[in-house]
Amino acid sequence: MITTLSAVTLATNGMAASVRFYRLCGFEMLYGGEDTGFTSFRAGSGYLNLIAQAAEIRWWGRAIFYDDDVDGLYRRLVDAGVALQAPPRDAPWGERFFHVTDPDGHEISFAWPLDRSSDSAR
Repeated sequence: MITTLSAVTLATNGMAASVRFYRLCGFEMLYGGEDTGFTSFRAGSGYLNLIAQAAEIRWWGRAIFYDDDVDGLYRRLVDAGVALQAPPRDAPWGERFFHVTDPDGHEISFAWPLDRSSDSAR
């Protein structure tokens, strides 16, 4: 039985820019750094890893991370000049979310569950 996702590893053509981006997003760096071939960040009880890759990177899917202040993170990224696809919005599946593309073109989403108790007040 699978109990959890341990890590997601993303290829990067520019470790320094990617490390700066993920630190800006609030990830805690555990290993590596801007001048290394492999960097690991804490992502809740799991990890987000970056591995240096010289090959062209194409869209592969999307990683989704929970952040308890989706709107605050969005504002922080906008203030830092990061281009975002759309502002945070409430989804019919019960999460508030937004998408961002990292420096290598990987699509990352940040989300947080909506308060279900407020549904009856709508």
